[in-house]
Amino acid sequence: MLSIGQIALMSILSHIMFIFITWRLMQSINFDPLIRKGRGTEAKILLLFLTIVIGTGVSRFFLEFLRWSQDLTYLLQ
Repeated sequence: MLSIGQIALMSILSHIMFIFITWRLMQSINFDPLIRKGRGTEAKILLLFLTIVIGTGVSRFFLEFLRWSQDLTYLLQ
């Protein structure tokens, strides 16, 4: 079993990594037709929030899947 500190560090790094990957992917989408004129700042903030939500969700799925796969050993004992 990993210690609590190691799990926390792995979780932080995973969240940051998936948020960064999501940010890079979101940059490739053209949102300009959806943005009203004069609302660029609000659109950037919304894009940032969407990136955090998506990246964190993917990271949680990844971390939970990793934990579940480690817990499968208890099923086979």
